[in-house]
Amino acid sequence: MSSTALSPLDALTIHLQETALLSTSNNLLDWDQETTMPSGGLEWRARQQALIARIVHERASSIERGDLIASVEADRAAMADAATMALVREARRDYEKATKLPSSLVEEMAKTSSMAKHEWAEARAASDFKRFAPWLERLVGLLRAQADCYGFSSGGERWDALADLYEPGCTAAYVAGVFDPLRPRLQKLIADLGSARVQPSNAFNDYFVSIEKQEKLSRMVAESIGFDFNRGRLDRSTHPFCGGTHCNDVRMTTRYSERCVNDALGSTMHESGHGIYEQGLPFSRIGTPLGEAISLGIHESQSRMWENQVGRSRSFWNWLTPRMGELIGGDVSRFSQEDLYSAANVVEPGFIRVEADEATYNLHVMVRFEIERAVIGGSLEVAGIPAEWNRLYKELLGLEVPDDRRGCLQDIHWSMGAMGYFPTYTLGNLYASQFFEAACEQLPGLVDGFTRGEFNGLREWLRANIHAHGRRFAPAELVQQVTGKPLSAEPLMRHLEGKLRPLYGI
Repeated sequence: MSSTALSPLDALTIHLQETALLSTSNNLLDWDQETTMPSGGLEWRARQQALIARIVHERASSIERGDLIASVEADRAAMADAATMALVREARRDYEKATKLPSSLVEEMAKTSSMAKHEWAEARAASDFKRFAPWLERLVGLLRAQADCYGFSSGGERWDALADLYEPGCTAAYVAGVFDPLRPRLQKLIADLGSARVQPSNAFNDYFVSIEKQEKLSRMVAESIGFDFNRGRLDRSTHPFCGGTHCNDVRMTTRYSERCVNDALGSTMHESGHGIYEQGLPFSRIGTPLGEAISLGIHESQSRMWENQVGRSRSFWNWLTPRMGELIGGDVSRFSQEDLYSAANVVEPGFIRVEADEATYNLHVMVRFEIERAVIGGSLEVAGIPAEWNRLYKELLGLEVPDDRRGCLQDIHWSMGAMGYFPTYTLGNLYASQFFEAACEQLPGLVDGFTRGEFNGLREWLRANIHAHGRRFAPAELVQQVTGKPLSAEPLMRHLEGKLRPLYGI
């Protein structure tokens, strides 16, 4: 069929999908760099990614794309369909953002971040922030330029323009309004648990299990909760992540520590939550906004729900405990189900965000938000990040950070040029708790079913209520539609208080 015979909607869809073929190819280059690429390939890889990023941006910001969107907008019959209206609305949003960025800036960001990720990994291994600082300074300069291109509302700040890329409508003022009242509630809960008369056993978190056995355990759990290995895979990387090209090719990674099975298990369940979301997006809409995740906050709600509401529940450990002996052997049978459940829920302030318990986790996010907001705004120099990081960890978590590796170099995100991203983790926790409460109300016996390994009910509920919509709804709209209420911190606090206080005997 010739292009002239295509309807405006079909022509736009083809243009979107062909652009997605290029951009998702870059995702595979990312995955390869983090998992298997030899270090000698770095410079060429950076040039590959920069070129693809430039071509993708040129297509996404082209006059042709704008004309195709306008043609569908003018087609009354097509726009009478709610799904088409949502697709065009989101395509217009993406197009307007793309046209604000010069191709040279997009290309330079892709090249710099590709190199910076490698330098971050080297600096982290050496625990030397000064080695990474010049790269971060370059990235911050590019991010400020990017924010200025996008623009932000009067009374707002540069950080808002970056956050909007990950969570539409998100601003620093909104995040501060969420974090400020939540912070003292979390700190009080943590203090109460720390002084409680009952202290759950943490022994299993220092139990040796070979990485090979942990890999078998991780794969079994991922598959059991619903990740389809015919459409995805699980590998190792320094920092766990989930990527790939589309719903039928999802690439997850996790990391392992021989002295802490729960580190790998939690990371794998977290990334499996992302992977299950990606696999639940409709293939028929691939390459268009209706085949993409709504926001990173909603994406995090899926990963955090499987990691926490499921993976740290008593019912889950009732199911997993007998299987632990089968898969990892040794003398693991000396740990009771209560020992394993307790180890998964011990609250203990630590340095590493991805290893943090549920109660302290959001304080880690708050540290990062304060720092990147100040860096992008110009009130904090890149060179001052370690000192500010250490100050905030002392203030919020009561910890003296011993080195850069366990401090400001622990996360990969800034080396990727991802500032404005971190608050989506806490927003994800809020979304997850509210969604999970709704699921439990609508699916009686849901949690009890975990004891029998029945996870399909939750997965299918999420698929129908969240995954299948793509970007049809904004995050706030989706929360209201699924739960009947606006987003609130109360479900999260009910979840934490209701589980942790009894566990600690208070």
